Amino acid sequence: MIKNASFAAATAIFAVFAAPTLAQDASTVVARVGDAEITLGHAIAMRGQLPQQFAQVPDTTLFPALIQQLIEQELLSQATADQLSRAETLMLENENRNFVANAALVRVAEAAVTEDSIAAAYQAYAEAFAQGDAVTEYHAAHILVREEAERDAVVAALAEGQDFADVARENSIDGTAQNGGDLGWFAAGMMIPDFQAAVEALDPGQVSAPVQTRFGWHVIKLFETRDAAVPPLDEVRDELVTQIQREASRALIASLREASTIEDLSEGLDPSLLSQRDLLDE
Repeated sequence: MIKNASFAAATAIFAVFAAPTLAQDASTVVARVGDAEITLGHAIAMRGQLPQQFAQVPDTTLFPALIQQLIEQELLSQATADQLSRAETLMLENENRNFVANAALVRVAEAAVTEDSIAAAYQAYAEAFAQGDAVTEYHAAHILVREEAERDAVVAALAEGQDFADVARENSIDGTAQNGGDLGWFAAGMMIPDFQAAVEALDPGQVSAPVQTRFGWHVIKLFETRDAAVPPLDEVRDELVTQIQREASRALIASLREASTIEDLSEGLDPSLLSQRDLLDE
């Protein structure tokens, strides 16, 4: 009897491990509501649409909740689909149109970005940069203080011959103080106007008179100037990708316009009609 029981248990275990694993794909039906089928693909797509705060929620927690949400949505949809108001129907049409249009733009934008297209865009960028007017960049440091007494103390220390960087480390309230006030390289437009004007009035090696801005009092030292060079690809890659995607999107829309017959019948209509929501009730 014991031997038979052991054999039966072993057979059951073998059956479990020997059972073929059913392949799952996006078309796998996970629920039915009447004749409507909800698939695994619907659940996966819904998970991808969840807000970022749900990204770390385990699938074991999300899966049953998403299935129930899809079931409830389908129940509500079936019960009220033919009861939508005119305004709701138009909003639904707009949302469908917007979703499809965005999907088309995303598809063409992503396809347009390749290493070859980025390289070509960078070459064009570099050529345009070289043909433009030379841009001067400035390498400077500053000491920033708030009070006039502090300003005067800084001026006196520098007049005594103390090192600019040491005075900056000791007195400046700016985040660059630990680096001796060094601001690195910057071009016109990156600094506030009064500060920029003071920098441009200096010769390399000179220290400015105190300059007042909304941040306080600045004492500025100009180290050197140079003509700006073409930024390396890594610095402008994101900008070039955005440009490529924008151009690809515009090209797609232009080609669709050219291939279509479009009638814009809005000319002559009163723009104030746009705010007359009561027209949706007619």
